[in-house]
Amino acid sequence: MSSSSPAPGSAPSGRPPIAGAASASAPLSLCAREPHVPADRLVAEMVPPPRFDSVRFSTYIPDPNQPSQSEAVRVLEAFAGGLGEAPGAASGGRRGFLGFGRGKAPKTPAGPRGVYLDGGYGVGKTHLLASLWHATPAEPSRKAFGTFVELTNLVGALGFQQTVRTLSGHRLLCIDEFELDDPGDTVLVSSLLARLVEAGVALAATSNTLPGKLGEGRFAAADFLREIQGLSAHFRALRIDGEDYRHRGLPEAPAPYSDEQVTRAARAAEGASLDDFTGLLDHLARVHPSRYGALTDGLTAVCLTGVRPVPDQSTALRLVVLADRLYDREVPVLASGLPFDRLFSEEMLKGGYRKKYFRAISRLTALARDAARLVEAA
Repeated sequence: MSSSSPAPGSAPSGRPPIAGAASASAPLSLCAREPHVPADRLVAEMVPPPRFDSVRFSTYIPDPNQPSQSEAVRVLEAFAGGLGEAPGAASGGRRGFLGFGRGKAPKTPAGPRGVYLDGGYGVGKTHLLASLWHATPAEPSRKAFGTFVELTNLVGALGFQQTVRTLSGHRLLCIDEFELDDPGDTVLVSSLLARLVEAGVALAATSNTLPGKLGEGRFAAADFLREIQGLSAHFRALRIDGEDYRHRGLPEAPAPYSDEQVTRAARAAEGASLDDFTGLLDHLARVHPSRYGALTDGLTAVCLTGVRPVPDQSTALRLVVLADRLYDREVPVLASGLPFDRLFSEEMLKGGYRKKYFRAISRLTALARDAARLVEAA
């Protein structure tokens, strides 16, 4: 499926259509969905998600107070420009890409096979990673973009050897949110990437923060390079400083609405879902996270009643994945109950997964702002 083609029954990219208050259609329910995702869909959908379908280096607005952001654009443009040859070309698949010195063109034929974007949440790493995918001179079928979880799901669906064969002809593999907190999966993916590097595939990645780091600083390059061990020589770390752009000069997230307002908006908006928050959390435990994207197929908005703090870490991590999929697809989230910044306990926000939780809060807050118009239109 092309990144520019909406899922069957979905609205075109951009703001979802809002039906009038007289709409007779009943809202959908996430809890009623149990999607099955075939392996071929996992491969076809390894493209930047809809939110990042139209991003380019030219649409990334660097913070003038953070020169590393402008430098990141310059280096990544050079990296993309060095990917013009197919893997296994005359240069032996060992083209060089990263001329980090100012004013230097990409060197050939030697150089690192990958770049690691190192920065806190909300500085635009995914925007830059998707821009690199778009700028790489290859057909979409020769480039792959996905989260670490999506990549491990692909291995689970196809098997290790078939995944190697499937991706070996690619020029570029982009991995967003490389999971440093699962040693087994880290070894699996590192082994996969080693095979792909041998085949001449270029790599680009971002990562999360290791548990136990308690949010030390905002950067994870040392952790990433250590965890991937033998692959570290193939990556250059590109540090991107800055604050969370989703909160730069933006108003505070709207306060939660009443149950009645949320229900009325869900009934008025064609293609919206309506679920009790507790029921949704229970349902997420029965659906594999690899299917959360399919769970949201065709939705124009997600409406939730009775938002409350998540009860445990496993539930919280599942909610983080759902928040990522909703944010990727630009699906507004309208809610009653507690505000999203009270979803996670203080203990969670101080623990090893704190970066994930803050990212989820940031993204759900942005989607809550987008949902305000649903109430106005109801």
